[in-house]
Amino acid sequence: MISGFLVVDKPAGITSHDVVSVLRAMLGIKKIGHTGTLDPFATGVLPMAVGSSTRLIQFLDESEKIYEARVQFGVSTDTGDLTGEISETRPVPALSTDHLMDVAASLEGQRMQTPPAYSAVKVRGKALYKYAREGKKVEAKARPISVHRMEVMGHGDDWVDLRVVCSRGTYVRVLAEEFGQALGTCAHLVALRRTASGPFTLEAGVTFETLSLMASDSEDWRRVLRPRRGEERVQWRSREDMRTMLLPRFTVPDVALSHLPRQMLSEDDLMMLRLRGRTASGPQGVGEGDHWLAYEGERLLGVMVGREAEHRVARMLAQG
Repeated sequence: MISGFLVVDKPAGITSHDVVSVLRAMLGIKKIGHTGTLDPFATGVLPMAVGSSTRLIQFLDESEKIYEARVQFGVSTDTGDLTGEISETRPVPALSTDHLMDVAASLEGQRMQTPPAYSAVKVRGKALYKYAREGKKVEAKARPISVHRMEVMGHGDDWVDLRVVCSRGTYVRVLAEEFGQALGTCAHLVALRRTASGPFTLEAGVTFETLSLMASDSEDWRRVLRPRRGEERVQWRSREDMRTMLLPRFTVPDVALSHLPRQMLSEDDLMMLRLRGRTASGPQGVGEGDHWLAYEGERLLGVMVGREAEHRVARMLAQG
């Protein structure tokens, strides 16, 4: 049974679900999901959970994200990025590295952020971007975010490159607009690349060019993996061959969940787990509501949650 996490370096121009579709076709497995979306224009780290590992997504620690972004000043769009329609133009003041660094520092820290109109956040069961496309102005509640660091990597007369280390749920598009406002102009994102999401980094990522080579002998992934309607399809290798090439790229659940404490269960606890879904003991220091990993020898059985009297199953993994 194939299970684990695979980091895909998503290219621009496709959705996160498109990546799911490609992997499902290559691996012949339906149970595949991403741990957090990237906008179609964005690139970089897109962690994918495969097989029974989809049951572990909620226990991952992806609280910290790292992005590289280019912000264009003087123009704002209705979406906050290059895919939208121009909504405002304003003059751009003279830019200096010192001033840009001061603005970046002013945007660091904890605060509330309102999700942009063109986002997947739901209000009354409907995504905000759907309201926006219908011309309806609906606003989601502001939510707490944290910008741990914002670094100026370079700039021109009307743009700046930033490296942003932030909490999960932070919209870099909104940060870009705020950056422009702080300079006395307007702004939007023209490029966004995620280089890390929790334990998943770009260094471990597999590109679409590599996936294309695994499927055939060509790096032309658009033709191999995402052919247009009516376009002749490229012959793929067998699924067995593609699986053999992809499996070494997987991160096993033990590594992806390495932030959680773990314990090898005693015979008594193993029996109790099988009969009642509970254990009498857990790792030292685990408190009420804390999660930890249960092992039988070197085999991961699942995730447990601490309770005052007994520890209970939070998620069991399929065995065999």
